Amino acid sequence: MKVIASSIRKGNVIEQDGKLYVVLTAENIHPGKGTPVSQIEMRRISDGVKISERYKTTDQVEKATIEDHNYNYLYEDADGFHFMNTESYDQVQVPKDVVGTAAPYLQENMQVKLSLHGVLPVAIQMPQRATLEVVETEPVTKGQTASSSYKPAILSNGVRTAVPPHIGTGTRIVVMTEDGSYVERAKD
Repeated sequence: MKVIASSIRKGNVIEQDGKLYVVLTAENIHPGKGTPVSQIEMRRISDGVKISERYKTTDQVEKATIEDHNYNYLYEDADGFHFMNTESYDQVQVPKDVVGTAAPYLQENMQVKLSLHGVLPVAIQMPQRATLEVVETEPVTKGQTASSSYKPAILSNGVRTAVPPHIGTGTRIVVMTEDGSYVERAKD
């Protein structure tokens, strides 16, 4: 289906020269003078090669037909990540480069949305937040106010983040899966 370039968003799948590309970033640039353009960075699904394209915002781009389904994360092995469809119980294997930076946040039975082109998984949509435990951080300093001075911490998935001074080792916190940033102390 043809759409204008300015409507392309992150996670969309584009068909170009008979190959499928998943959009990593899409930015519409409106210079003071000249033609507005859409700068689109994408990854070829077949071999993982990244390319950057620039289109006029009114150019027609072929958007591939993609179906989104809910899947539960099962496990990871040498071949990639394994997920199960919550309706049909079909299992699908997703290559490591499709999961990408989301990998450390995957937890057993976590529900994700997989975008499939036919039977080929092309993109993953994680839940916005994940609850993890702080395994290493500096001790709480007495008299330190809850100012904007964040301290470094290492989470149970190995990701480094910054937490407020009152968060100690062993505390469960909620982080954004997109960049690992601290949101709040977990309610559980």
